[in-house]
Amino acid sequence: MKIASWNVNSLNVRLPHLQEWLKAAQPDIVGLQETKLEDAKFPDDALLELGYRSVFAGQKTYNGVALVSKQPAEEVQVGIPGFEDEQKRVIAARFGDVRVVNLYVVNGKAVGDEKYEYKLRWLDAVHDWLAEEIARHPKLVVLGDFNIAPDDRDVHDPEAWHEKILCSTPERDALKRLCALGLHDSFRLHNDEAGHFSWWDYRAAGFRRNLGLRIDLLLVSEALRAGCSASAIEREPRTWERPSDHAPVWVDVTG
Repeated sequence: MKIASWNVNSLNVRLPHLQEWLKAAQPDIVGLQETKLEDAKFPDDALLELGYRSVFAGQKTYNGVALVSKQPAEEVQVGIPGFEDEQKRVIAARFGDVRVVNLYVVNGKAVGDEKYEYKLRWLDAVHDWLAEEIARHPKLVVLGDFNIAPDDRDVHDPEAWHEKILCSTPERDALKRLCALGLHDSFRLHNDEAGHFSWWDYRAAGFRRNLGLRIDLLLVSEALRAGCSASAIEREPRTWERPSDHAPVWVDVTG
């Protein structure tokens, strides 16, 4: 089963890119973030023509998440249970015996900002929910735009980003707490090298100069770890005209 994640940064703009990539890559399940569409405008018919069903939770202009899959989604959950939040950042569903949780983690704006404090509270709520999810669903994949670079290997200039937003110690510690539930960064199961990124700023020729961060992650539970045969970042869509600032990432998992 090929499971992918892609922050499309506006599905209205990037739908042709998504369609092209789905045809070529043929993932079984894709979690999308920043769809930036109200539900009534989600292009589920266009995706169904390619053999993909969709479940989604959107809002106008900001945020928005979706799960696009070849098989129907079951037990769909929108939002974090018990956590009041008007922002559409979370959707989860079961596909066979695999539970997939799609997160668009809060950016946080800047260390010390009120949005940063909200990010840490939000991550605490996600942790408590995922502790319950992994108990109910041993085969669990948690994917999305985490807006956290796990360690300095995932940052083009660790010194410049030291203790800045996306790279601060509290954010990284929150991610470590999630992983301590029994989740593994699938990319790092196959690659220990620095310099692999999934996001590049549109400014300052960030992509051409490879000034990026690896903040798009697919975390797999212990029950799926042995079945992870490959994981990768697909840079090509970032070269297309009017691209998202993120590249798709995926993991191939059996079991």
